[in-house]
Amino acid sequence: MVTDVFEGRSRVVFFHAHPDDETLATGALIQHLTRSGVAVAVVTATRGERGEVVPGPLSHLAGSRELDAHREGELAAALAVLGADGPFFLGLAPARAPGLPPRRYLDSGMRWVTETVAGPGSDAGPDAFTSAAVADAADDLAAFLAAWDADLVISYEADGGYGHPDHVHAHHVARAAAAVASVAFAEVVSIHRDGSAPTSANVQWFDLADHYDELLPALHAHASQFTVDGRDVIHVGGQREPLQLRTGVRWSG
Repeated sequence: MVTDVFEGRSRVVFFHAHPDDETLATGALIQHLTRSGVAVAVVTATRGERGEVVPGPLSHLAGSRELDAHREGELAAALAVLGADGPFFLGLAPARAPGLPPRRYLDSGMRWVTETVAGPGSDAGPDAFTSAAVADAADDLAAFLAAWDADLVISYEADGGYGHPDHVHAHHVARAAAAVASVAFAEVVSIHRDGSAPTSANVQWFDLADHYDELLPALHAHASQFTVDGRDVIHVGGQREPLQLRTGVRWSG
């Protein structure tokens, strides 16, 4: 029997690595929860400073200092559509351990190992999210969970969905933060890029195709990062994958 992850939950935090991850990986699920009366907050680790930019009217943002501020704006617009609280950034109050000065976690970057699997890049600096000790970053997230009175935190599964080092790190940080704050933890199990569903045990699946029209404005908010073509998303690098309109959540206790 699969555990009902959300039974009795009223305040749920999603922890993501970069702006746009919340909408791509969990946007339909967040809308499902908020439309059902569940309070949702999104905490984001970085501003996605190293993200590429879709060719076109926003191309001038690539590699500029304006990109992170622009992506903050995109995130705020998407969260408003999804009905979630935020944006909140790890390292800034209330997502900062008490008594510590603000900290800015930077996008760690990545490289493509295959066409669909990412791995660590070779140039993540000392301020990169992946350079932070899990315990330190977890204390920041735990501070938010306590301040927001969360009863569940959700993040990526152990491989980060497709191997991005920031996603993998976020999994470990969220799991550790849940333990520190005595909050339940669950992980998102995403549909594979070829459209097939993983056969993992103890996964509760949510079929959310009816959220497609509602989700579109949140997806379009992230115009610097991807485009939407029907029920597919096309990433800045040209990779095409189906929208996450069927999302799995694995209870981890």
